[in-house]
Amino acid sequence: MPTYTLDINNTKVAVEVAQGTSLLWVLREHLGLTGTKYSCGIGQCGTCTIHLDDTPVRACMLQVENFAKGQKIKTIEGLSEKGDHPLQKAWIEVQAPQCGYCQPGQIMQAAALLDKNPTPNREEIKSHMNSILCRCGTYLRVIKAIELASEMKSK
Repeated sequence: MPTYTLDINNTKVAVEVAQGTSLLWVLREHLGLTGTKYSCGIGQCGTCTIHLDDTPVRACMLQVENFAKGQKIKTIEGLSEKGDHPLQKAWIEVQAPQCGYCQPGQIMQAAALLDKNPTPNREEIKSHMNSILCRCGTYLRVIKAIELASEMKSK
């Protein structure tokens, strides 16, 4: 099996996996980064959202051999060292999750939004977050958490 060197959460890691292995399985099964969740497996729900060079992408749709070329991969574990990112704090404060399964993907999608637009309005939030599905329907709390995180970042 080939060995791939990846830049994950600002750390270079080497992983020996079969060509064609999804980045999601490399993260979860080979590197123990289980914050990124598996749900649909076809890139539709957004539960497995990570950042690739600061762009939100679906890890279930990416093959590892395509990401051993220096791109920076960030998972929910790499969002902050102590769980103190404004989004993480806001998620707790407004009690955004119900079951919590989609929340890492929600937070990673929201982080990409706030990195590009620190003060989005409600319509911009809805539009950007529209691709992440929540089976529990906590969308209003997610929106409130993003609004709160935006306020926290601007202070």
